Amino acid sequence: MKVAVGVDAGTQSLKVLAYAVDTNSVLARTSCPLSLLPSTVTGRAEQDPHSWVQALSHCLSELNLPSSAIVTAIAVSGQQHGLVALDSSGSVIRPAKLWCDVESAPEASEISTVLGYTLPAGFTCTKFLWLARHEPESFEKLHTLLLPHDYLNFVLSGVYAMECGDASGVGTMDLKNRVFDKTRCEKVHPKLFQSLPSLVPPDKPIGAVTAEAASTFNLPKGALVAPGGGDNMMSALGAGAVRPGVLVLSLGTSATLFGYSETPLEDASGTVAPFCDSTGAYLPLLCVQNCTSAVNEIAHGYGMSHDALMELAEKEPAGCEGLTYLPYLTGERTPNWPDASGALLGLRPGLFRPGLVYRAALEGATFSVLHGYKVMQSFGFEATELRVVGGGSKNTLWRRIIADAFQVQLKFPLEPESAALGAALQAAAIAEGQPVAEYVRSHEPPMSDVIVIPDASVAQQYASAFERFSSRGKTLFG
Repeated sequence: MKVAVGVDAGTQSLKVLAYAVDTNSVLARTSCPLSLLPSTVTGRAEQDPHSWVQALSHCLSELNLPSSAIVTAIAVSGQQHGLVALDSSGSVIRPAKLWCDVESAPEASEISTVLGYTLPAGFTCTKFLWLARHEPESFEKLHTLLLPHDYLNFVLSGVYAMECGDASGVGTMDLKNRVFDKTRCEKVHPKLFQSLPSLVPPDKPIGAVTAEAASTFNLPKGALVAPGGGDNMMSALGAGAVRPGVLVLSLGTSATLFGYSETPLEDASGTVAPFCDSTGAYLPLLCVQNCTSAVNEIAHGYGMSHDALMELAEKEPAGCEGLTYLPYLTGERTPNWPDASGALLGLRPGLFRPGLVYRAALEGATFSVLHGYKVMQSFGFEATELRVVGGGSKNTLWRRIIADAFQVQLKFPLEPESAALGAALQAAAIAEGQPVAEYVRSHEPPMSDVIVIPDASVAQQYASAFERFSSRGKTLFG
């Protein structure tokens, strides 16, 4: 039995999924928690890369595959943007600075001015410049910069490499030519370009599992190590978003919206991140900072369950009688309003009803994503279908609001670990010698039978509510 292994090394946990190539089915899953290193420094978010290695070893030891299983390939999905600094011997110099580490905000502002396009503090090149300025001894030792999933690839194969999807989150790529732009790199820092490893194509292995890694991880020596990719790129594969018009909407603490594009979408405002995907095409991506967290605040504030509030909210009208909830409880990155706060506007007597406020929160979180989608549309990037994942996707009222506000049908992937599944599909494709996009199209990830069709009769109500949302947000924070 041929098995492809997919790994998803996230911020909070590392997950492993075993995929049976011959039956196109998931055999087993395991996971292991991860945590940030404790810190009292504002904006710091770091992890020890060795903890990822330990978690991967633990998960693989717990995978419990049948005796007939033969692992032919492995691929790693990883949290994007993190900076892993290695010395000339391949040893980790210091903890990895993660995507959510914003200590480099001043450097991000400076680099954005120099390069002529907006880079948030999450992007890797801003962390590289931060390290040069704030930890010169560590920076002096730095020989190679890797991203989190690249580091696990290195541990598995002994090869330094990046693929274009995750690498486009460094912030200095020439997307059209799929290479690092040497001039941009040198504008960030003279040492950046030489510290980056080679870029590899999406459909070829970067190497094979070494004897040392085979012993550490209980994997067959010589099993292929696929390029892997950033978690969003792998989620796109795991949700089957490998054709134009199919977008993935992930509703978690934050929300992301992304999908396949045959051409790069380069938005100088920074609203839409101009990523490559993991098939040789592109993956325009939007990220909003406040999503389920903003909705959870209402449930907590009223002391009621989501089910109870949803039952009440279903009886309230679209547009919430003019009530607008701006969900920017922790500031916002899209729009770039880091100092914004949450706000409940349009209150009149009788409008503090729990169901109405809860519905306003669902609409506000939806409109926050819709605002970014309107920017995508201005570049000709249109959705014909949204595949919705994440914890928020289980809320049936929220599903209805999204379909009606976007006026796009919704589908729901059955596999909860879409990034790990995407990694496994990439590994399987490479082991079978097939292009990744072609393989995923012919091995479509399973979908729920539920499809939510938009109701055209309420489109105008949502359009008016969205305009009110946008206007009030800009008045307060724009």
